[in-house]
Amino acid sequence: MEIFVSNKASRPLYEQIRAQVKTQIMNGTLNAGEALPSIRSLAKSLKISVLTVQKAYDLLQEDGFIETTAGKGCFVSARNQDFYLEEQQKKIEGHFNEAIELARASGIPLDTLLNLLTLLYEED
Repeated sequence: MEIFVSNKASRPLYEQIRAQVKTQIMNGTLNAGEALPSIRSLAKSLKISVLTVQKAYDLLQEDGFIETTAGKGCFVSARNQDFYLEEQQKKIEGHFNEAIELARASGIPLDTLLNLLTLLYEED
């Protein structure tokens, strides 16, 4: 597992770790059941605080991407992909609701909105 963090980035270090681990899980670089580096070893390799890595791992566990087994470590969760897709669908629904409200307020009919969505979706 490769993780890179930067103190110059606008995102906090724990969020950088969290995002990179999520990405590696979703693109198949990290597979279900695979062990993650220990909190101490990752903190040491990144030259950051153990508490920072702990926060990232805690958030990943809350999100359902990893599971922690006492005395054994942290592992990629088997249920992470379905959970992630559900999370993404909720975000998309929120954006759709905003677009629908704007379309209604502007008098744009449903068929025009659907055509626009189709055009944008199929665009390269």
